[in-house]
Amino acid sequence: MTLGAFGGVALTIGLADDSFLSSAVPDDGRNAVGIGGIGMGGLLGLMLPLLLLAAVRGTEEKPRLRPGEALLKGLAIVVFSVYLVVVSLLAAQLGWILPEEITTLLSFFVVGFSWAPVALIPWERFGLGNLARSSIASRGGAVASS
Repeated sequence: MTLGAFGGVALTIGLADDSFLSSAVPDDGRNAVGIGGIGMGGLLGLMLPLLLLAAVRGTEEKPRLRPGEALLKGLAIVVFSVYLVVVSLLAAQLGWILPEEITTLLSFFVVGFSWAPVALIPWERFGLGNLARSSIASRGGAVASS
């Protein structure tokens, strides 16, 4: 997780400094992009190894993840990580009107609480509700029927 966070910061700061997005990120918003990189790298650095471990290791109580299920969960993790970077790029735009310290503080909360709208999405409409229920049921949790 820590190496992923360092890698995410290096990637996003490089994105803010040396890429085509360098003109879109103000100097005072550079730290906001780095905060998004911490979130992206930390999430990928923690979840992808755990997902790969769950795909190759299993017990009778908790069976291995099937390849399709592991791929779908991995894709969801990558999409959410990209979402964090996009949110951090939007928070970096505050750097055009606010000083660097305030932009950094606000972007910390914006990126930190950006999961809340994602939690409100009705995943059942996209066919992903059964995936969440099956993973909860395989861990022995109660499943509420609707």
